[in-house]
Amino acid sequence: MLGIVAAVLFFIAFLVNAAEIGTNDVFSSVNIMLLGLTALALHVAGIGAGWSRRH
Repeated sequence: MLGIVAAVLFFIAFLVNAAEIGTNDVFSSVNIMLLGLTALALHVAGIGAGWSRRH
């Protein structure tokens, strides 16, 4: 799930950068990419991978 979130954040960051949309400091393309990298790191670490059943 977090891998999909990371992909969406990277795409939004790409659109902001490619369209040269003027945003404030909080929603700059670099900050959105860093949020995507954080989500990707959590995904690789196994956090948010989905539901696990325990017997």
